[in-house]
Amino acid sequence: MEHALGLEEMRLVEGLRNRDEQAFEQLIRMYQSALVRVALMYVSTRAVAEDVVQESWLAVLNGIDRFEGRSSLKTWIFRIVANRAKTRGQREARSRPFSSLEPEASVDPDHFVDGQWSAPPASWPEEQLLAAETLRVVGNAIESLPPNQRAVITLRDIQGWSAEEVRNALELSETNERVLLHRARTKVRTALEAYLMEDA
Repeated sequence: MEHALGLEEMRLVEGLRNRDEQAFEQLIRMYQSALVRVALMYVSTRAVAEDVVQESWLAVLNGIDRFEGRSSLKTWIFRIVANRAKTRGQREARSRPFSSLEPEASVDPDHFVDGQWSAPPASWPEEQLLAAETLRVVGNAIESLPPNQRAVITLRDIQGWSAEEVRNALELSETNERVLLHRARTKVRTALEAYLMEDA
């Protein structure tokens, strides 16, 4: 699908092509922390994620003359980071023992309608949902997901990206994005339900 670049994006692309430091610094201010978070979805440490992002910025500068504007500049940059982080993460995973990999949990389709939770459990008090311990459980559940599931749920449910933005950045089909999100949400919900039932 063709993407019409906005005026600000066109200005930034032109600035990058002209090697304008201010345009580059503006992009870094806009996206650096989010790019590191995306890289962390695929690699094991913040230091590696920062290396991936640094390499990706070089790739952006080296590739800007080939950028055709078929997606937004933001999507193009995030795709570069995601691809590089996936590659680095796969290299890291090859050095992990097979025994450390956990099997996929089954998906209970009754909890979802069109990829969304059908209804949150009625008995969850608001104070408990907002408690730091509950947030830690959710965070740990997300961290334990396979990289693609972790990436999709983080971008959709934490960063607030649209499904289309996620598909473009991670180069996923519509079906694959929905399946990954569904599985990720199921696992997070299962972990949260197990934690909340401990005190019931």
